[in-house]
Amino acid sequence: MADTGDGSGHRARLRQRLFEGGPDALLDHELVEYLLALAIPRRDTKPLARKLLKEFGGFGALMTADASAIMRAGGISETAAAALKTAHAAALRLLKDKVAARPVLGSWQALLDYLHADMAHEGIERVRVLFLNARNMLIADEAMWEGSIDESAVHVREIMRRAMDLHATALILVHNHPSGDPSPSPQDIRITRNIIEAGRHLKITVHDHVIIGTNSHASLKGLGLI
Repeated sequence: MADTGDGSGHRARLRQRLFEGGPDALLDHELVEYLLALAIPRRDTKPLARKLLKEFGGFGALMTADASAIMRAGGISETAAAALKTAHAAALRLLKDKVAARPVLGSWQALLDYLHADMAHEGIERVRVLFLNARNMLIADEAMWEGSIDESAVHVREIMRRAMDLHATALILVHNHPSGDPSPSPQDIRITRNIIEAGRHLKITVHDHVIIGTNSHASLKGLGLI
């Protein structure tokens, strides 16, 4: 196909490679380039894609970045930033559907894939709780607070109150370490044990506390800490 001068021929080749080779057929900058081209059709988006990837430090960090940060870094419109954020949202939806379709404990890797995609590149610490029913199916996946986990009894009460509201019989604690190192802190261990103790009185089981780092995770249960 001849290139028309506006990049349409190049984009057609990228599209064909994607169709024929699947998601691994395109490099990171090519995926970003093509997504941006959907919103900026008359511009060569390759330099912009490379600039954004360099600015944010990689594909994962770019896709999970706040839309306003992407707009500032690239000097692009809301529409262009939305192209990237929509792709990220779609990827998370697919991963979350895999988690929701089966008992969580029997699809642990699917859960980790979802959590990594959503939290590994967060710039601030976020705490969420996965609430499960008696079959260990996901009832709700809820953000509980931002900032470091501490020993506040308010947090324990919040979690248990929400579990009872949802008629949950089990839960999994999750938070991220923006430093990238998922090693649990003494506070992480103490608050987890406090929540386990509170759950025991209410017959609510705490299966695990998972800490998400940039390239890995830590399971307090797997480490023998709970």
